Amino acid sequence: MKKLNILFLFIIFSCQDNYENCLDLEYGTEYIKITGVSKSEKNYFKYFCKTTEVFGIKIYATEGVKNEKLLHAASVMAEYLDNDENGLVDNQKVLDKLIDKKVWLLVIEEGLDFDDAARNPPVNYHHFQDLYNEEISLINGSPRFDATLEEVLHVITQHGYAEAYPDIFGENKDSEVAKAMDIARGGYFKNVPNSYPTNAWYTYNDQSCDYSCQITEYTYWALTSILGAQEYSGRLNQIKNEWRLNTKDKVENTDIAIYGLLTNQEYKFPTKLPNGKYRLD
Repeated sequence: MKKLNILFLFIIFSCQDNYENCLDLEYGTEYIKITGVSKSEKNYFKYFCKTTEVFGIKIYATEGVKNEKLLHAASVMAEYLDNDENGLVDNQKVLDKLIDKKVWLLVIEEGLDFDDAARNPPVNYHHFQDLYNEEISLINGSPRFDATLEEVLHVITQHGYAEAYPDIFGENKDSEVAKAMDIARGGYFKNVPNSYPTNAWYTYNDQSCDYSCQITEYTYWALTSILGAQEYSGRLNQIKNEWRLNTKDKVENTDIAIYGLLTNQEYKFPTKLPNGKYRLD
């Protein structure tokens, strides 16, 4: 298992006009530290001014992303991968796939051209998930749902679990998670239907989300509901058009198939919801 003694969060300022102001930056905790980098590194990125590495997984951010929000995103990533926070990744097989695929998380400020930045990733990094600065809530549910819990999990399940256990979590029709999803949707639908059966409890209706994407979203809804992320006051009304099982009890009693998969200790899914305070009391 990969040891994480101290998680360093390095801030790289490639923006020429502001770089000199950030050389002495120090921010973070005992386990996650944010610092400025040497002048020799300032020209490495064209679009991304800040970066971190969590168990070998890269996170890059644009200049306007707040330091505390980038720290939060890195902490959530660390907590998902090392859920008991003992400094060891919980599922090495999943981490190996993430590293092999060179996945990364893009944290971007509002108002920037996301498509332009995404077309120019850091060298040799291809598979990424985006997360906007305004979507990050340091406390889940206050003032809004913390999208970090969703986007970081997408990276881990889509490129980690799906690759490490293709027969179980593969994002294709024949996997076990796909079979569970088809039950939750009230049948098999290669594309998003015009309407779902009345007995369906997973009714994601984004027409741009293909079958594999539907599995990514389904896994997110189920696991975060089991962990308690979706049950704060008013949340069910916000999400019931996509997902109706917003608590652990509802998932356990209704979606028996996915509950069995996500709580099977063999796969070492998180059992505690990340709070953005990795290894802190």
